[in-house]
Amino acid sequence: MKHMTINGIGGKVHYWISRPNNNFKGALVFTHGLTANHTMYERQVEYFKDDYVVITWDVPLHGLSIPYKEFSYEIAARDLNSILLQESIGKVCLIGMSMGGYPSQMFAYLYPEKVQCFVGIDTTPFRTEYYSRSDLWWLSKVKTMAKWFTDKTLRKSMAKSVAVTDYSYNKMIEMLKPMSKEQIIEQMDIAYGKLASEIRDIDLNCPVLILLGDKDKTGKVKQYCAEWAKKTGYPLHIIKNAAHFSNGDNAEQVNTEIEKFISSLSILINR
Repeated sequence: MKHMTINGIGGKVHYWISRPNNNFKGALVFTHGLTANHTMYERQVEYFKDDYVVITWDVPLHGLSIPYKEFSYEIAARDLNSILLQESIGKVCLIGMSMGGYPSQMFAYLYPEKVQCFVGIDTTPFRTEYYSRSDLWWLSKVKTMAKWFTDKTLRKSMAKSVAVTDYSYNKMIEMLKPMSKEQIIEQMDIAYGKLASEIRDIDLNCPVLILLGDKDKTGKVKQYCAEWAKKTGYPLHIIKNAAHFSNGDNAEQVNTEIEKFISSLSILINR
């Protein structure tokens, strides 16, 4: 994949793009989860790169997109739009894992004409009705709780909590390695804090697929996904033998689910 950058609203943003040599079926944008980076999707890139334009990126305040000033999900969505403008891509399919679902949904809200579909992987809806006051209060305390862990214990507990396979555990450890404990906690604090302050009643005017690991025990993700599917009618497909990092734990099923969903929509890119 070709490594590129844009001058984002709060700093330089790094992204990677792959274009097939022949005709392609569409463009896919993969947005990673909290404290991760673009390599979280390496198994998806390998699977889709021959048939689709594939974009992965280090979300502002993550990976190589550090430092970054005044992070917000709206700003991240606008930076993503700048990436698409630079690459002359008109329409995309969005795939967002966990926190990555939030800038993806914000992008769909801000630029509905550019979104062909959204696949949420172990993520939750960006709508106020799903979150109680106590939910948001606990999210605001993540920074305080994380400080009680030693550096080593924090990293291991984070990796263990999202994975059931050695691959996903080791990948999470690898993505955390370049960061200090303070940077990890900063990402957690800002990301969860921004969820509470930015969340709005977003209606997605595009086809949506929700994917959820059958062993996902992260917060109330499983409960939120079930309510999301029930209220909207969005299909909810369970990923077998997978925790929160389901696209790493069971990449084969996740890739197949994404491909079937997109194929069923007969999506072709509009460049």
